[in-house]
Amino acid sequence: MCTRAHRPRNMRRLQVLLLGLLLLHQGCCFEFVIDGEWEDEMSQMQDHRERHKRAILTSEEQQDFEAIRGDDITVRSYKVESRITSRFSHTIVRSSMVNSGSTPQSIAFNVQIPKRAFITNFTMNVNGITFVGSVKEKAVARNLYAQARARNKAAGIIRTNSQDMETFKTEVHVPSGSNIEFELHYQEMMHRKLNLYEHTLHLQPGRLVPQLQVDVYIFEPQGIATVKASNTFGAQFADLIKVTSTKDKAHIVFKPTVQQQKQCENCTESAVEGVITVLYDVNRDSNAGELQVSDGHFVYFFAPSNLSPLPKNIVFVIDVSGSMWGVKMKQTVQAMKAILDDLTIDDYFSIVDFNHNVRCWSEGLVPGSSIQIADAKRYIENIKPNGGTNINEALLRAVQMLVRASNHRVIDPRSVSMIILVSDGDPTVGEIKLSAIQKNVKRVMREEFSLFSLGIGFDVDYDFLERIAMENRGMAQRIYANHDAAEQLRAFYSQVSSPLLRKITVQFQADSVAEVTQNHFDKFFSGSELVVAGKVLPSESNTLTSLTTGSAARLDIILETDADTTELDAELAKQQHSFTGFARQMWAYLTIKQLISERSLATTAVKKRKITQRIMTLAVEHQFVTPFTALLVESGDATERLLADSPKDPKHGCCSGGGSSGPPPVEVLVYQPPPWVMPTPAPSMGEVLEGPKEEITLPERVNLVDNDPHFIIHLPRSNMDICFNIDSKPGHILNLLSDSGTGVTVNGQLIGSKKVNKRTYFGTIGIYYQPDGISVIVSTDGITMTDGRNNHSFTWGSTAEIRQDGIRISIVKNSNVIITINNSTQVMVLLHRVWKKHPVNVDFLGIYIPNENQYSPLVHGLIGQFSIEPEVILYDIHKGADPLKKEATMEVKGNKLLVTRGWQKDYRRDKKRGSNVYCWFIHNSGKGFIDGHYSQYIVPNLSSFLHMP
Repeated sequence: MCTRAHRPRNMRRLQVLLLGLLLLHQGCCFEFVIDGEWEDEMSQMQDHRERHKRAILTSEEQQDFEAIRGDDITVRSYKVESRITSRFSHTIVRSSMVNSGSTPQSIAFNVQIPKRAFITNFTMNVNGITFVGSVKEKAVARNLYAQARARNKAAGIIRTNSQDMETFKTEVHVPSGSNIEFELHYQEMMHRKLNLYEHTLHLQPGRLVPQLQVDVYIFEPQGIATVKASNTFGAQFADLIKVTSTKDKAHIVFKPTVQQQKQCENCTESAVEGVITVLYDVNRDSNAGELQVSDGHFVYFFAPSNLSPLPKNIVFVIDVSGSMWGVKMKQTVQAMKAILDDLTIDDYFSIVDFNHNVRCWSEGLVPGSSIQIADAKRYIENIKPNGGTNINEALLRAVQMLVRASNHRVIDPRSVSMIILVSDGDPTVGEIKLSAIQKNVKRVMREEFSLFSLGIGFDVDYDFLERIAMENRGMAQRIYANHDAAEQLRAFYSQVSSPLLRKITVQFQADSVAEVTQNHFDKFFSGSELVVAGKVLPSESNTLTSLTTGSAARLDIILETDADTTELDAELAKQQHSFTGFARQMWAYLTIKQLISERSLATTAVKKRKITQRIMTLAVEHQFVTPFTALLVESGDATERLLADSPKDPKHGCCSGGGSSGPPPVEVLVYQPPPWVMPTPAPSMGEVLEGPKEEITLPERVNLVDNDPHFIIHLPRSNMDICFNIDSKPGHILNLLSDSGTGVTVNGQLIGSKKVNKRTYFGTIGIYYQPDGISVIVSTDGITMTDGRNNHSFTWGSTAEIRQDGIRISIVKNSNVIITINNSTQVMVLLHRVWKKHPVNVDFLGIYIPNENQYSPLVHGLIGQFSIEPEVILYDIHKGADPLKKEATMEVKGNKLLVTRGWQKDYRRDKKRGSNVYCWFIHNSGKGFIDGHYSQYIVPNLSSFLHMP
C-alpha cells in the first residue's frame, strides 16, 4: 500500500489572545507584559505556498482546561448572563475571587467562547484598580501597549480546541489576600440549523463555587415557538436547569447549590464540567419573512417552509487515499450509506472516488432508484484506501458529469446541482498548487453548480477548502476525526439535503435603505435562515417594505413584507432583559463577517488592504475584536496595559494575508464596497419586478358570492344584477364554475357558524386547472398550491406573488388572493376575519369572478352558466309587503318568478361595511333562475367538475 507523501510545512504561531502578568512593584504599581509573534505579509505569503501546521488542544489539554486556575483560591462567584434579542446574543461572563494563599501567585481566568463570536470588552479589577478594555486597530493598540510595557515578560499561545469554541485567557500575579474580579463580553448571531437556533455556554469552573449561576434571557418579537435546554454535566443536573417561557420571552436559569455541584455527597470536586445548550425557534406568520427595524437599522429574516423541495443532483467526491485507511474510511462509508438512503427517485447522483487515480462508480448521473442506491452502497463498501491524493482531477471530473447531464437535459433545469467533496489531506498527485486547483475549478464550474467541502481532521488545508467552496456558491465544514465523524457527515448532509428555493433576492424601495449586507443568495435550504441587514434612511414614512424573489420547484415567487420603523424600539424599551442595540450590532457583525470572507478571495494585495481598512473601521466603531483589531485593556491612568488579540483560527482561515504587520501605506485608500454592501438598486420595485399590487384589478361589476352565501350575478347586456341565496348544509361542496373545455373548475365548501342551525359560509375554495394538474386551495388559514408532485403553502400574513407555468397567484396580506389562469380566467377570493371570541360568527371567504373571463361553450356551474347571458324580462314593478322593497315579475329561462328589489354587499373595497349592490332577489335558492335544483351543484371534492343530467 502506498503512503501519502507530505509536502514540507512550516509552523505558524497563533497570535496571542490575552496573557497579562501583574507584578506587585514597590507596593503601588502593577506591570503588564506580553510577548507574542506578529505575522508580516512575507510570512503570510510564504504560508500560502506551504502547508499550515494546525494548532489544536490535545485531549490532555482539553481535560486540563479550567475557567479559573491557581492554588489556594477562593472563588466567590462565577456568573454567566446571555441576552438574546432577535437571534443576536450578548453574553457576559463574570467571576470574583480571592487569593487565599499565604504567598503571591498567578491566577488564570479562562473562557471558552464560540468561534463565530466577537469579543467586545474585558474589564478587570485588582484590589480596587480597574482596567477597562477598548477595541482599536492593531497597529494603534500595539503602539499604546509598547508605551506601557513592563520589564518582565511572559509568553503564551492560545490554541483553539477541537470543536466550535476558542479560548480567551488572562493571567494575573497578585499578592496574598488580593481581590480580583473579571468580566468578559462577547456577541454572536444565532445561526439556524435544522429548524433550531443553538446557543452554547461552556462551564468548567474547576472548583465548587458558592454563587454559580447561568441566566439566558430570550426576547423574540414574533414569538417563541419552542425552547429547550440541555447539559453535558450529567443526568443529575437535568432538573436543575429551569426553563420558563411566555409568548415572546424565555428565561433559562441554572443555579446549583454547592452541594448540588459536588461529584458525590462527600466529594470536594465539582461535577460542573461541560456545556449548557439552549435550542429554540420562533413563530413565523408567513413565508415572506420577518422584517425588524430598530436603532436606525433593519434586519430581515427569511426562513420559508411548507414548500416542496427542489430535486437535486449530487456528485459525491470521496478521498480514498492511504491516509483515509481505518476509522476515517469506515465512518465515511457508514455516513454515505445513510445519505444514499435519503435520496429520492427525483434526485440524480453519482460517486467519484480518488487517490492518485480517479474512478467513477457511474460515468453519468443516475436517478436515485432503489436498484442504483443498492449498487452504489456495494461499491463504497468495497473501497480500499491507498495511494496519494489527486483532488484537482477528481473535482474536474465531477464538474464534467454535471455539465454533461445538463447539456443532455438529463436533469431538471430547475433542480439544484452540487458537488460534495470529502477529503482528509492536501493534494500530492497531479496539480498540487492550491491556487491553480482553485482557478481550474472556478473556470469550469457553472453558475448553477455549488461545491461543498468537508475536511476530515487537521491534515487538510481548511483555508483552501473554505475558499474553493465559497468561490463556488457553497460552504465548508471541518469534520473532527476524533469524534463521531459519521454523525457529523450525516448532520452536514441534512443541512443541504432539502433545497427549497434558488436565486433568492431581497430588495427594498429606492432611497429607503443603505449599506445593505448580502442580499443575493444562490440557494435556501430547509431548516436554515437567510439574514439581510442594513441602515434605514430618514423618511417621512414609518413603514419599511421588502420584496423577496426566488424560484421553487416549478414556480417563481415574489414575497412582500413590511415593518413599522418605530414600533420595535418602543417595545424593546419595555423589556427588562432585551439587548436594545441588537440591530445595529447585527448589521456590523454580518458586514464584517462577509468582508472577511470576501478578503479571503481577494486576488491582489491592494484589494486586501482596502477590505482590511474597512473591517478595522467597522470593528473599532462597533467594538469587535477581529483578526485585524485588538482589545487594549488599560488602567485608569493608562500606565499599565494588556493587549488582547484575535487568534488565527485554523477552522475559519479568515486572516490569511495580512493586516497585522502594521498600518497600511500612507496613501489614501478608497474602499469600494462589494455589490452586496451597496444600497439596493435605485429603480422602484415596480420597475424592477412586477411585484404584488394592492389595487383591485377586477372590473367594477362582477359575479360574486359572499357572506352566508349571497350570490350576485351581473348581466352586462341587461345592465342588471340578480341575487339569490343557497341554503345548503355545512360540509357540502358547491360547484361555482365548471368548464371542461378549458379544464378549469371552481368549487366552494360550506362551513357553519358556531351555533347549530345558523348561517353557512364558504370556508374553503378550490380552483383546479386540469391541463397542468394544478390545484389551488384557499382557506381561511392560508393558500396551498399543488401539482401532483409538489406542494407549496402560503399564509395570509404577507403579500406575495407565485407563478407556475400559466398560473399566477397574487396574495394581498390579510385581504385577498387573485388566481389567474393563462391570462384568460381570474378568480378573486376575499378573506373575512371576525373576532375570535365571537359567540356565533366564524372566519369565511367571498368569491368574485369577472364576466370578462374567457370560457368554452361547455362552461356551467352556479356562476359559470351565466357567462352566456339569459334573456330577462322584468315587468309589473310595484310596492311590496316591505314598503322599502319593490316587487316585480321576471321572465327568465321560460319561468315566471316573483322577485323582490333589495341589495347585497360587494366587500372588495370595504370589508367591514361593504358597498351596496342593488339587485332583484330570486327566492327559494335561485329556483327558476339557475338550471335545475341547487342540490345538483353539489360535487364530491374541491377539484371535481360538474356533471349536470
